[in-house]
Amino acid sequence: MSVLRVPPVLRAEAGGAREVEVTGSNVREVLEDLATRMPALGSRVYGEGEIQSFVNVYVDGEDVRTRDGLDTPVRDSSTVILLPAMAGGSLTPLTGGRSRAAEPPSAAAWPR
Repeated sequence: MSVLRVPPVLRAEAGGAREVEVTGSNVREVLEDLATRMPALGSRVYGEGEIQSFVNVYVDGEDVRTRDGLDTPVRDSSTVILLPAMAGGSLTPLTGGRSRAAEPPSAAAWPR
């Protein structure tokens, strides 16, 4: 069995677990096993035969997008990490409802 690490933002769907044991010889089989055993978590990261667009998946520290995608091999000793993309910024009355992260830096912020 391989270990799948669950980030804090998805732990509620994993019953609070930080790690889950999964089986499969590639990423597709691992995510299908996860979806079968933990449907709430599985549906958040995998659906319609694809990894959800906001989720990055790593096998032994390597992004599966730079390898073989869903066909990336997973060994019994592998660690699979789910890493959802995060958005930043905040909405405040001072910025008129726009995110401060979207504003260009002032000239004073540029290095000289």
